[in-house]
Amino acid sequence: MQFTHAMLTGKSRDHLVPLPCPLSDKHALQPQACSAFQGLQQRAIQQGFNLQPASSFRDFARQQAIWNGKFNGERKVHDDRGNPLDLTALSTWQKCQKILRWSALPGASRHHWGTEIDIFDPNLLPANQTLQLEPWEYEQGGYFFELSEFLVENLPHFDFALPFIHMPPQKKIGREPWHISYLPIAEKLKQQFSRDILQQSWQGEEIAGRECLVEKLAEIEECYWV
Repeated sequence: MQFTHAMLTGKSRDHLVPLPCPLSDKHALQPQACSAFQGLQQRAIQQGFNLQPASSFRDFARQQAIWNGKFNGERKVHDDRGNPLDLTALSTWQKCQKILRWSALPGASRHHWGTEIDIFDPNLLPANQTLQLEPWEYEQGGYFFELSEFLVENLPHFDFALPFIHMPPQKKIGREPWHISYLPIAEKLKQQFSRDILQQSWQGEEIAGRECLVEKLAEIEECYWV
């Protein structure tokens, strides 16, 4: 398949198939990624885990709502321990940096590609506990720690990896032990993506902090794209 700019930036679903999930009918992935993830799920069942997606494909509009909501103070922006941050006294660029640590720009999220899945095990989530998708849940002492160990051991057998774990020193993105990526396709799309494609996707769209973001795109690419 030839991947278009719309597929790269979350403005098309033509590259996707439904991902069966007992918790939601809204999940979708690329066909190869979907098949590989279902194989990983079967391996997880064999080892006592109920591996489920919390998030898979995310379109441009959804990422735009997340970004604008955080920039405008309508959504929580947190530190590395999940504590809410007060961004009101920060400059526009400082505010963008705090958001970029945990949230991609609309049009620049790997979740647009149909190769990315945020995973969890609903059977391990304590009663009355809402899934946070924060590192402490997956680290030693967290309720998903054993699931994390399963992923490290088994992801390579299904061509998945954890792109937000072992990152180059210049990257300022937070660790995401829940985010897995289907590498055979994701690596190709990563090479095709560019700043020009991103800015094209912003035409006619409301992007909070746009002027600052455009000015800082080279730095954003270096520090916040993986």
